[in-house]
Amino acid sequence: MANETAVNKFILVGLTDLQELQHFLFPLFLLLYLCSLFGNTLIIIVVLGEPRLHTPMYFFLSNLSCLDICYATVTVPKMLAGFLSRPQVISFTGCLAQLHFFHFTGSSEGVLLAVMAYDRYVAICNPLRYTTIMNKHACMFFAATTWTIGFFHALMHTVMTSRLHFCGPNLVQHFFCDIKPLLRLACSSIRLNISLLNIVTGSVVMIPFFLTLLSYLYIITFLLLKVRSREARWKAFSTCSSHLTVVSLLYVPVLFNYLPPSSGDSPQWDMLTTLMYNVGVMVLNPLVYTLRNKEMKSAIWKTVIRKLFPDSI
Repeated sequence: MANETAVNKFILVGLTDLQELQHFLFPLFLLLYLCSLFGNTLIIIVVLGEPRLHTPMYFFLSNLSCLDICYATVTVPKMLAGFLSRPQVISFTGCLAQLHFFHFTGSSEGVLLAVMAYDRYVAICNPLRYTTIMNKHACMFFAATTWTIGFFHALMHTVMTSRLHFCGPNLVQHFFCDIKPLLRLACSSIRLNISLLNIVTGSVVMIPFFLTLLSYLYIITFLLLKVRSREARWKAFSTCSSHLTVVSLLYVPVLFNYLPPSSGDSPQWDMLTTLMYNVGVMVLNPLVYTLRNKEMKSAIWKTVIRKLFPDSI
């Protein structure tokens, strides 16, 4: 049956209707967004420009920074515009595009974190074979697989959502077009969409999550049973601490948002958890990987000195 969509645009209700709170939230989220853009762009520039960082770990980190930039840009500019002008209208096509790129970058990031955990496992538990296993071709394959999985996962939800019939109301109880707020507005059956959300998206979330946990289980077991030096153990744990922090920042709110049954969730809870893993992750990721990584801090300082005082190096 042809898709006879009566609704050709949606209205995003945003985070709040309180004018005073909007005046506070706009500069706050604008500052956070600009900090995220600056921090993640700086990481990409430093990794590309510093030969010492041309390793698998930092190659994946630059991919993560690129995903974070895209991840935040999908939602935050529209949210900022909503603080300045109401109502915040988005076309049906624009809504589907926002949904697609949000889940494209979000699911890609989850898979990439699992790849980064595997990289740390190989580096710590098989150091002599590290350069052989994590060679250039393997890194390119892992990166391409990560982006491909994210793209087709998002494409599935985009196509299935576009086939739904929307006949009104058109108020999206969120600050951007996500799957669950749109499903609440559909006039046609959403049983298949909910099944795909719970099964496929649940798998995309849980499989990388368990692979990440498995990698760190092997790492911890190896360090406790095979490594006798306390200094070597501490160095290995400190290498992994940044990645573990980022994994926690992403997965804790995501597990709360997408794994419970989708039909009875609260819109306010959806927005809160989305803010935690979308806006929170975009800001904290570059801070975690720069402030807790001596190599990165040294490379950033060297890059800044080189730019400001080119004749001194």
